[in-house]
Amino acid sequence: MPITPVKELVRLAKEQIETIPAQQAQDAAAAGTALLVDIRDVRELDRDGRIPDAFHAPRGMLEFWFDPESPYHKPALATDKKLILFCASAWRSALAVKALQDMGMDNVAELEGGFSAWRKAEHPIDV
Repeated sequence: MPITPVKELVRLAKEQIETIPAQQAQDAAAAGTALLVDIRDVRELDRDGRIPDAFHAPRGMLEFWFDPESPYHKPALATDKKLILFCASAWRSALAVKALQDMGMDNVAELEGGFSAWRKAEHPIDV
């Protein structure tokens, strides 16, 4: 039996999650109503830079860091703020938001176009 291609998984996830444009995400973070969550690998952060004040939660640990029952739980992620996840180009973040929704979270969304779109829009980046 053939596997479901990742492109299809991403498409299906995007049908079920909220996507927030970069300007709206920046405004919400500045207003203190959202927390940007960078799920990229640390090598990507070192190579490409970071969004100022974004919380780094690598994709491989995401569910563990969000789960309050996990020994790896990160209290910074237990917030009423909208959590806006992003990766390089909004594929991993779409799957991650869907996974967190499946865990029961309802205050999560993805950054439209990911870090690439943020950079293209010339929003702030720490290098």
